[in-house]
Amino acid sequence: MAPATRKTRLHFQSMALDDVPLGRNGKHGDIVRRILADLEQLGLSEAVRVPLAELAAGKEKVRSALNRATRKKGLRVATASDGEFLYVWNEPA
Repeated sequence: MAPATRKTRLHFQSMALDDVPLGRNGKHGDIVRRILADLEQLGLSEAVRVPLAELAAGKEKVRSALNRATRKKGLRVATASDGEFLYVWNEPA
C-alpha cells in the first residue's frame, strides 16, 4: 500500500512500523531481569539482597516493575527493605 499523500509537514519523525520495538522493556528491565534470574536459583529459605545504591530510579519504581513482571510470569514473590537493601524472595505456592 502506498503511503498517503501528506498535505502538511509532520510534527515528529516517522519510521517504518517494522522497526518499532514492540513489548514493554522499561527503564527497570535490566535490574528486574537480574533479580528474577537470581530468584530462579534460590530455595524458599533464601532471599536476594539488592543494594539500594544500584536502584537509580528508587526502590518504589523497581518494586512496581518487579510486581508487573512477576504477575505476568505467574510468580509469587515478596519484598522488604531497610536503609541499605531491597530484599526479594519466593513465596510458597
